Amino acid sequence: MPMSQILIHAGDGPAGRQRMAAARMALPLAAGAFLALTAGTALAQAPEAVAAPAPVMDKGDAAWVMISAVLVMMMTLPGLALFYGGLVRSRNVLSVLMQVLATFSVMAILWVVVGYSLAFTGAGSAEDAGPLTPFIGGLSKMFLNGVTTSSMAESFSAGVFIPEYAFVVFQMAFACIAPALIVGATAERMKFAAILAFVVIWFFLSYLPMAHMVWWWGGPSAYDAPSGYLFAHGALDFAGGTVIHINAGVAGLVAAMVAGPRLGYGREPMAPHNLTMTMLGGCLLWIGWFGFNAGSNLEANGLTALAIINTAVATAAAALAWAFGEWATRGHPSLLGGVSGAIAGLVGVTPAAGFVGPMGAIAIGLAAGLICFWVVVSLKSRIGIDDSLDVFGIHGVGGIVGAVLTGVFAAPSLGGAGIYDYAAGGPGAFDMGHQVYVQALGAVICVIWSGVVSFLAIHLVRMTIGLRVGATDERQGLDLTTHGENAYN
Repeated sequence: MPMSQILIHAGDGPAGRQRMAAARMALPLAAGAFLALTAGTALAQAPEAVAAPAPVMDKGDAAWVMISAVLVMMMTLPGLALFYGGLVRSRNVLSVLMQVLATFSVMAILWVVVGYSLAFTGAGSAEDAGPLTPFIGGLSKMFLNGVTTSSMAESFSAGVFIPEYAFVVFQMAFACIAPALIVGATAERMKFAAILAFVVIWFFLSYLPMAHMVWWWGGPSAYDAPSGYLFAHGALDFAGGTVIHINAGVAGLVAAMVAGPRLGYGREPMAPHNLTMTMLGGCLLWIGWFGFNAGSNLEANGLTALAIINTAVATAAAALAWAFGEWATRGHPSLLGGVSGAIAGLVGVTPAAGFVGPMGAIAIGLAAGLICFWVVVSLKSRIGIDDSLDVFGIHGVGGIVGAVLTGVFAAPSLGGAGIYDYAAGGPGAFDMGHQVYVQALGAVICVIWSGVVSFLAIHLVRMTIGLRVGATDERQGLDLTTHGENAYN
């Protein structure tokens, strides 16, 4: 099949890879036995005997991926919208809901028009042969050219396929939530047009290149074909710790820094107006995250179940770590702290979900909960940047913690899956020091890439559209002054 139809996300877990290895070893033996038994048949029949079968869709895997896509979309609408909506003041709740809704809608259109092609075609594709790089794909699938109800995408096991449309919509859900995360950093003060312009520029110049660098490769049928830059270096990112969370977290930090703090920041109370709404949104995020992490395996098997367990226990550990850390240092375990810790744990386990065991996932959750708690509660006030809803403190920092610790707890000696050597056709030697280095390299490249793109993009928007609403409008609230509505009467 054409290389451009071998579409792969970075969730190549050990179970799928072991089945792939078995298939690779069994195929030559089966072919040899068949030829020996049919040596007396007519030579004209030989091509039929060895012809590769047409790709056959696995309906169970296809159903799981499509359900996972819906779960991830639920994370944004309504999960993230409600989570953010409850955290802002009552006069700005509709503004942040509208920013999330509009961002999701814009990204869904951009993804099917050009984003999918730029992220998931590559230099090894027959249609894209030419001056492509390991940093971005091509335009052969622009407007979903060539994607039909019959086209297939190979999963992480050789010969196992899902409909290409299922892969497209699953990745679309990821592309929609990543920029939607950013709006929380500049909530309550940024122009509606400015935030949309910023996330569109960031999507093209940061999200798509990072997705290609981390997740593009040839797949189990062509694993040695040209791949994305970080994938080729061996970086592990099961479901988007770098591509989504570090990437969006850094963008949010840069945007908040350039936009400046909200009026009265540090002098006036800016407590969340509805923690019940935040709790509901946070729980929807948690449930949807099972599709986010486990769906990234692209198959319904034992590895998928492992990713679900890891997502559950890492999140629970982080929620407890944040709550008890707050209890010990501030005298009370708050609901806001518990929900914030849960999100930190979800972020932390995202790159590791299919590479570590449950005990490793718990350790990652504990680390993410405590470190993000310290950054949000202590370090943030020292830095003085008004990241309104702690996008960097939770998503950026949690993503870095999870990415680096994936290199530790993926070790087989610690219950992890190790590294599969495609050339050797079996498990490879695991060097924890080297893998931690590779994971840190991926995190650093993502921080620098997103930081530079975001800095240029936010300044471009400031020079053309302007970033802030007027002081009077900000004090009156963006719900009324930008959208002409009130959340509460």
